[in-house]
Amino acid sequence: MNPATGQLAAIATAFFWSATALFFSYSGRRIGSQVVNRGRLLFALLFVGLSHLALHGTVLPLDAEPYRWGWLSLSSVIGLVIGDTFLFYAYVLIGPRLSMLVMSLVPIINTAAGWLLFAEQISGWEMAGISLAVAGVAWVVTEPRREVLPAEQRQVGRGLLAAVGGAFGQALNLVTARYGLAGDFSTISATMIRLLVAVVVLWGLALLRGSAGPSLRAWRDRRAFSALVAGAVAGPFLGIWLSMVAVQQARLGIASTLMALPPVILIPVEFVIFRTPVSRRGVLGTLLAFSGVALIFLAPG
Repeated sequence: MNPATGQLAAIATAFFWSATALFFSYSGRRIGSQVVNRGRLLFALLFVGLSHLALHGTVLPLDAEPYRWGWLSLSSVIGLVIGDTFLFYAYVLIGPRLSMLVMSLVPIINTAAGWLLFAEQISGWEMAGISLAVAGVAWVVTEPRREVLPAEQRQVGRGLLAAVGGAFGQALNLVTARYGLAGDFSTISATMIRLLVAVVVLWGLALLRGSAGPSLRAWRDRRAFSALVAGAVAGPFLGIWLSMVAVQQARLGIASTLMALPPVILIPVEFVIFRTPVSRRGVLGTLLAFSGVALIFLAPG
């Protein structure tokens, strides 16, 4: 295990996931979130397959032991299928900000899981860093934007339950992936297994529901298609690959904390690209979160 490599991979993951959020937000508004969800995994599988062929000489990790296929398949179903489904449903019911607030539970859950399941120790400095980073993200995503309509209040309960389901899905996804990555298993092979299983499940369900054809026809929108492919490179390809490096090399709680930074990373990105106004609360939350990141990296030992 190389903690510094894992932490850098987790930071890079957060930046790639921030980029993919911008691409998928654009394409999702044009062709729908379900089309984007299926397409992103399919194109990511293509890119990962080519990378696996270049690095290992085969498209599929045929030499992987059955137990690795089992753990990584379980991780894929829990995270990329069930967890993401709950999260997307929460986005619809309660919006991305409140959903991301609930998702801030993931680092806390994984810190406890790392201690209980993998005997990972977190120092006082690192725990302070985790707390500051999670607090910064929570402070940013809970900034009020508008009044909640009565019709929206009635669906808050369902939305919160969906967000909690998404949080536990993401947390368990990383825990099960850690078991599959044991013994310095190739992270690109792990990514290939997880994406393959997710594609088979999601596109299999799409075929059964008769929605595979409409998904493919939606790609005729060239602008949406370009954003979809770019988002697939940034997120499900590079983002998931680097997240596997982070989970393998860093402790679960710290990796989860660093990968939970997209809400604060997007603030300066949106300001530079879209000239989106930044509130004082957004600035303070971002500084708080990155102060926590600095504490994690500078913690003794």
